[in-house]
Amino acid sequence: MKKFLEAGKIVGIHGLQGEVRIEPWCDGPEFLSRFKRLFDKNENEMKVRRARAHKNITIVKFAGTDTPEQAQDMIGMIVYIDRADVKLPEGVYFVQDIIGLEAVDVDTEEVYGKVTEVYQTGANDVYQITKDGKNHLIPKIPDVVPKVDINEGKVYINTKIIGGLFEDEN
Repeated sequence: MKKFLEAGKIVGIHGLQGEVRIEPWCDGPEFLSRFKRLFDKNENEMKVRRARAHKNITIVKFAGTDTPEQAQDMIGMIVYIDRADVKLPEGVYFVQDIIGLEAVDVDTEEVYGKVTEVYQTGANDVYQITKDGKNHLIPKIPDVVPKVDINEGKVYINTKIIGGLFEDEN
């Protein structure tokens, strides 16, 4: 598993004190504003002096970035979080850890493909399972996906609930 996870992109400057506007690629601007440090692509730590959510972005003031010109040079930068800085509840995973898992039948362990995308719909996540160029969408609800095992590299699917979805594969 990756130690550093993409969390957002610096898309602009804010004000005259060197603050930047970050488009969050994580759970949202409130989540991103909780971090005391972020990282650049070279894994260099960037200390956060202050951060706050503002509409759909996060406004961040980094230590050492004190002018609009310094902030301007950061536009386009991807920022990362250290997974060690986040404590996830039981059964909650980073999207980046789900992508690439093998999708298998919960009863027979028949392989249906790999998770190639996770869509966050609001009500529940939807996993895109791809095999031989064909995509299938599976709702991430307990009856359909009773188990995710990151360590085994598998997502277990109850095909009895969604019968017929993978039958065209055989």
